[in-house]
Amino acid sequence: MSQHDETIYGASTWSIRTEISRPLVMGMFGMVSAGHYLAASAGMRMLASGGNAIDAGVAAGLTLNVVHNDMCSLSGVAPIILYHQPTGRVTTLAGTGTWPRAISREYYLREKGGRIPLDLSSCVVPSAADSWLLALRNYGTKRFADVVENAIRVADGGFPVHHFMARSIRGFLDGYRAHPVNREIYLRNGEPPEVGDVIVQRDLAATLRAMADAEQRARGTREHAIDAVRDYFYRGPVAKAMVDYSRAHGGLFGAEDFETFAVREEPAAHVVFRNHDVYGCGPWSQGPAFLETLGILDGVALEQYAPHSPEAVHQIVEALKLAFADRERYLGDPRVVNVPMAQLLSAAYLAERRARIDPRRAYPDCPPHGRIPGFPPVDPLPPTGEVPVGGARAAASDLVGTSYIAVMDREGNIFSCTPSDGCSEGPIIPGLGLDISERGLQGSLRPDNPNVVAPGKRVRLTPNPALVLREGIPLMAIGTPGGDRQPQTMTQVLTKMVLWGMNPQQAVEHPRYASYSFPQAAFPHRYEPGKLRMEADVPEDTAVRLREYGHDIARWPKWSWSAGGACVIMRDPERRTFFGGADPRREGYVVAV
Repeated sequence: MSQHDETIYGASTWSIRTEISRPLVMGMFGMVSAGHYLAASAGMRMLASGGNAIDAGVAAGLTLNVVHNDMCSLSGVAPIILYHQPTGRVTTLAGTGTWPRAISREYYLREKGGRIPLDLSSCVVPSAADSWLLALRNYGTKRFADVVENAIRVADGGFPVHHFMARSIRGFLDGYRAHPVNREIYLRNGEPPEVGDVIVQRDLAATLRAMADAEQRARGTREHAIDAVRDYFYRGPVAKAMVDYSRAHGGLFGAEDFETFAVREEPAAHVVFRNHDVYGCGPWSQGPAFLETLGILDGVALEQYAPHSPEAVHQIVEALKLAFADRERYLGDPRVVNVPMAQLLSAAYLAERRARIDPRRAYPDCPPHGRIPGFPPVDPLPPTGEVPVGGARAAASDLVGTSYIAVMDREGNIFSCTPSDGCSEGPIIPGLGLDISERGLQGSLRPDNPNVVAPGKRVRLTPNPALVLREGIPLMAIGTPGGDRQPQTMTQVLTKMVLWGMNPQQAVEHPRYASYSFPQAAFPHRYEPGKLRMEADVPEDTAVRLREYGHDIARWPKWSWSAGGACVIMRDPERRTFFGGADPRREGYVVAV
């Protein structure tokens, strides 16, 4: 290792970097970092019982679907990227849902006034259940009954409301009040719960228990039994209840939408950043935007500056804006649209995009997308006045709907997943304990947008978990909630570790910033030209200089929930020890053994 490598990975240097509010968690045999401490504990129990990182990740994810049901759900989405040590493969499970066959862009123009509203017409086929089951079937070692046991216990017996859930319910109180089952579970006489109040979800526990019973009744191999669980959900009582409810309340699902749905393994996208192989999800997510940002920054000598110097912040923000412009032009379901992935992450293209950054002048709005032969130019922005800026729901949208799980085990397996789509605004179906993913809100109605609504097409996700290898050795799992801020948070956390030698907890806690100078993912794709939000502890002299560069600066409080809830696990390849970080901005926690 070089001296610089020792700074990055040598724990003896980490303690002098910056103060942190939590101790750096370390371990020898495995580690889980998750968006809620009860989920992290569930994953760790699975590791302690002999399961691998995938078993533990699924157990943690199912528990998150209970204790973070306001942020993610079994009937939501769950994109997964994993490293399977026995085969040396990095693969993704494309855990995003499809629009119903009966939906179309023309439907929204004709029936919904040219909008994608927050109702059952914006629902897509739930993918999280299939993601958990596919990961467990193909890469785990345990039965579904084993990994779901903790989730059933917590759903049936209840759990105390944590601070972030209390805040999120207050933020979306009208959504909870609008639906009878949501009110019954989460509210107290129509008012939001207090921290420490107990949430019980007996219908959800019954659904999970029935899925485990389907496994028990199945004959044959472990894999056949897990397939029976999947059939129960997508071809049996769960699907029937969702289709019936949808039809009765203005939705467009048919049984065939569920019967033909399947989460599939797809290749991971990849870029090299400072000799680290960073892998993310494909163009069915915004993962390539995160990777493109890193690829642009790989040729910028950021480490000559302090991490919160105006020079470093400016270069990172401008690289992100370039990547988001390309997201809007090129990324969508690759089964339906042509996505030039090889070109987007090629060295020549990244160098061309890097050259667009003016080191002393911010682009005033969303930059033009990069030019790729065979792809005509498209303005990423709709005509002036078509997209509102701000508003009550826009302010709340920074908080809604996602969590994260990272697991690494001593054999070298990595599990990284960003589950999403909670019950904050959609109706929970009576007797089922589940709502239906409203991820269709992230679709576009522009005919020239690669993420335009189409029947049976997968909606492009903002959730985009990632992992890192170095010289073929498993090194890191990283991810965060936060919608359009996910690539921004992940870029800041990763660069602070790789370039400035921070340990995982330091990098996670360090002050953050985020650009809003591009069309946001969720309809109506609000857009704030030049807007850069920064946490209160980013130095004021940095903000002054950035204003001189042309950024429109607004302040968040310190440790703002809008800045995400990052979790990261890192494994020292020489000492074979684990180091983890979890975000104090939300309810993230790390446990190790």
